Amino acid sequence: MISRIDLRGSLPGDLRDVLPRAELDVEAALDKVRPICDEVRHHGAAAVRELTARFDGVEIEQARVPREALREALAGLRPEVRAALEEAIRRTRLVHRDQRRADVTTQVVPGGTVTERWVPVDRVGLYVPGGRAVYPSSVVMNVVPAQEAGVASLAVTSPAQKEFGGLPHPTILAACELLGVDEVYAVGGAQAVAMFAYGTEECPPATMVTGPGNIWVAAAKRLLKGRIGIDSEAGPTEIAILADETADPVHVAADLISQAEHDVIAAAVLVTDSVELAEAVEKELPAQVEATKHAERIAEALRGRQSGIVLVDGLDEGVEVVNAYAAEHLEIHTADAAAVAARIRNAGAIFVGTYAPVSLGDYLAGSNHVLPTGGCACHSSGLSVQTFLRGIHVVDYTREALAEAAAHVSVLADAEDLPAHGAAVRARFDWRIPS
Repeated sequence: MISRIDLRGSLPGDLRDVLPRAELDVEAALDKVRPICDEVRHHGAAAVRELTARFDGVEIEQARVPREALREALAGLRPEVRAALEEAIRRTRLVHRDQRRADVTTQVVPGGTVTERWVPVDRVGLYVPGGRAVYPSSVVMNVVPAQEAGVASLAVTSPAQKEFGGLPHPTILAACELLGVDEVYAVGGAQAVAMFAYGTEECPPATMVTGPGNIWVAAAKRLLKGRIGIDSEAGPTEIAILADETADPVHVAADLISQAEHDVIAAAVLVTDSVELAEAVEKELPAQVEATKHAERIAEALRGRQSGIVLVDGLDEGVEVVNAYAAEHLEIHTADAAAVAARIRNAGAIFVGTYAPVSLGDYLAGSNHVLPTGGCACHSSGLSVQTFLRGIHVVDYTREALAEAAAHVSVLADAEDLPAHGAAVRARFDWRIPS
């Protein structure tokens, strides 16, 4: 059901070439999303409606969800689901509130200061997927950090669903209502990103677009990056588990399955120095998969080239492998898991020990589940309050402080063959200041 990769003996020079990874050719998708984005740019709301009918098979009269539909969705939400969402919001808000940044003023010289001001972006468009599964948790993970950052204007979009009269899934609408978001659109795919980037008669343009989506969403974000800010180009979800002989194979198998449940191209990777654990997990997987609702999807994901069990000589080699893999989600199932976790440099989020499964992080840990995929965790972070903030330097110098720096400015300007730079400073003083 899942392949093995044996790296015992010696690790290859570039581990990224041998480790399992889903293929996601965003570059090839650009040619397909470019005309879609151009249609929205030139024809606005009419193009959004036409594209929704073409790709989602849903006729919508307007993209924006009526306010009353949000209220009705929350009123119809099962009490236990509402309670779980409210607790998820509470915990996520606790964590993200502590991410707020304070302005800092540094006195560089007497009379010369630089202040770093943290200013939220003006408006964000938050994308919530609506394909194989329903993701009210992604509403929480997108909206809460934007709110805690102080973003003044935010809108959520999620694909129109035929079975819900052309509206997004009611649980998504209910989550928006719980969070106080009343600007919601029934639009998905590349046309949703273009709607936020260019604006339409219904939807004002946004400064930034965040949130996971399919390859068409990722391609549109790449195409329109620069006109809008983006968080990342989210690819297929992935879990890596670093485990030794102390790990429980039942837990390991269950956690691999939990991420494989997302999609047939989801990645599930176990890295271990224990052949006995590998064999036990291989034996455990078929029975657990058979017992799940989405057995066929999970089995295909586990059999795919993006999943596998990687055998290594020891824990040191295991740490090297998972750092090279840079997983979206990394679980540590080892003796002294906290100490091992401290050695990890590259991961979107790290889950320490058997009682911190990825499923907890998906919903209720308080951490954010919008995380870098495809190895991007070696240079990128997950969604946070900082995603929605810009650092602006405010430079404030007195005449005396500038005079003290003028000679150095002139010297450096001349060294770069930009003499007008130095002249701009000298113009404020006696021209006899050395140049």
